[in-house]
Amino acid sequence: MNYRVRVAPRAAAQIRKAAGWWLRHRSKAPAAFAEEVERGFQLIQSLSGIGERVSHPEHPGLRRVLLDRVHYHLYYVVSADEQAVDVLAVWHTSRGSGPSL
Repeated sequence: MNYRVRVAPRAAAQIRKAAGWWLRHRSKAPAAFAEEVERGFQLIQSLSGIGERVSHPEHPGLRRVLLDRVHYHLYYVVSADEQAVDVLAVWHTSRGSGPSL
């Protein structure tokens, strides 16, 4: 079953910021970030349980998937009753701790 992907405002802002950076600084693959985010959305839309579980006191069921080519994680929760996947954050792997949610 395909779930709807909903992007939280904070995650949308993170995506815009990272996409802009990528366009300015990665001239050999300027579309890579956008392509990987889209691939990640498609993945969690069709296989919502695929992500690695992440413990978080305020978001039970939090998961993340790695966008390997660009080294970002998509953090999301599945809302099965609403048939939706909520993307809460997009976070670069080089940042030590996870995002504030």
